[in-house]
Amino acid sequence: MNTDLFDQLQKDGLISATSAEKVRTVEAGKLFSLHWELKTILYLGVLLLSGGLGILVYKNIDTIGHQVILLFIAAVCGCCFYYCMKHKPPFSRQKVEAPNGFYDYVLLLGCLLFITFITYLQVQYNVFGTRYGAATFIPLLVLTFSAYYFDHLGILSMAITNLAAWMGITVSPFSVMSMDLSDERLIYTGVLLGGILVLAAFLSEWKNFKPHFGFTYRNFGMHIFLIACTAGMCTSESLYPAWFLLEILACWYFYVLAIKQRSFYFLLILTLYAYVGLSTVVVRGLVDMREGAIELGMLYFVASAIGTAVFLISQNKKMKKA
Repeated sequence: MNTDLFDQLQKDGLISATSAEKVRTVEAGKLFSLHWELKTILYLGVLLLSGGLGILVYKNIDTIGHQVILLFIAAVCGCCFYYCMKHKPPFSRQKVEAPNGFYDYVLLLGCLLFITFITYLQVQYNVFGTRYGAATFIPLLVLTFSAYYFDHLGILSMAITNLAAWMGITVSPFSVMSMDLSDERLIYTGVLLGGILVLAAFLSEWKNFKPHFGFTYRNFGMHIFLIACTAGMCTSESLYPAWFLLEILACWYFYVLAIKQRSFYFLLILTLYAYVGLSTVVVRGLVDMREGAIELGMLYFVASAIGTAVFLISQNKKMKKA
């Protein structure tokens, strides 16, 4: 609340001193929300707990025994899912709020422990043999079911990451930097995975079945699809115009959605990818030039950077007015 405005109104004689003092009293006793601080602490607590259990198991594996560790992990995981089943609100196609402040974190812990349990079985006892896809497909089914049944966006993100791992892609900042982007199979898999996720976002909103999941699906899908297109442009000598066209068409699709949904985040991301794609084509053209390539390149990057900034500023203003 702007108390300076009420001070000015008091000076102008529009409100009495008593009324202005009441406003100051209310503002001074206003409660401060700790919602996001508490959520962050709870999420960190779940991650630290699961990580601490892993360290405890690693350091005491010889004295505790594999069977006891597996039984303990299964018991805690079962308790987590039992708690969530007992307190779960009725299922709905729309967004369902958590019944209490600990519900989401107990579910998150249960899913993390389930993944740990499956991984432990495979590493220690080789339950799935050489069928490594089964070791990721089973958690994928459980995570996807849990995300929809309990309505949890965090579990949905884990399911998408597991789907990427099942298809042969590891989605993390460090793995993206270390991936061999010259692998055509990996590039085509990224295009397929990105398309599936974008389609899932479209169907979620079109069928009005958990439509709030659409943002998460589209966010993962857009990044994976456009990264794959950019990698195709950079590694393919003969097909890079086709990859560029595919990337521009995808950026146009996401641009229409960003304008429709008034999402500056998606607008910013697709603009950066489009800029990288266009710059790749320009640099390829400049490399073939013998004279003036450096001067034209510097002119291009200065002019394009200014143009991109002006475009984003103007689009942001339009969205705010809308």
